[in-house]
Amino acid sequence: MPNFRLDTSNVSTEESVNNLLLTPFWRACSGGVPGVGRGMNSIQAGLTDAIKDAMRAKDTVALTALRALKSAFLVMETAPGAAGGIAETEAVAVVRKQIKQREDSIVQFEQAGRTELADKEKAEIAVLERFLPKALSAEEIEALVLAALAETGATTKAQMGAVMKLVSERAAGQADGKTLSQAVMSRLS
Repeated sequence: MPNFRLDTSNVSTEESVNNLLLTPFWRACSGGVPGVGRGMNSIQAGLTDAIKDAMRAKDTVALTALRALKSAFLVMETAPGAAGGIAETEAVAVVRKQIKQREDSIVQFEQAGRTELADKEKAEIAVLERFLPKALSAEEIEALVLAALAETGATTKAQMGAVMKLVSERAAGQADGKTLSQAVMSRLS
């Protein structure tokens, strides 16, 4: 086996320290990577504690779901063009996306007759739902829709986009898009 040695005779101590600071691990620890080592939103802070609790409880289903969520946050934070940490609304959108993926998987597993895998996905959804804000009631959604319709003056389905934009902003992650869309659609002719 060849013997590899690092020739450091022509490298100063200052250069060695600078090279260490350029390594990805050190940048992550020192806050050089967006969102890592910096302020987190409440969902991310709760996620870290939940992962620790799942590890202590040896809850593999919860741990799988939580690690997938943490991975999704990390991908979003380190994506090209990302400007630092994740805002609370973006974090809610990531959680909703993870839940939607599992709902799609449940449909596929049930069609294939794999109920044990569908049950596992349902358990993961229950774990992820703990990170969503309190959902709006049907009455609150209806009030949001009526206020948006009055503000935009929309009366036809062709104007649904403007209403949906306003309703989505005001719901702020407290209702999924499908529910909001159905509520808006029922009011437009």
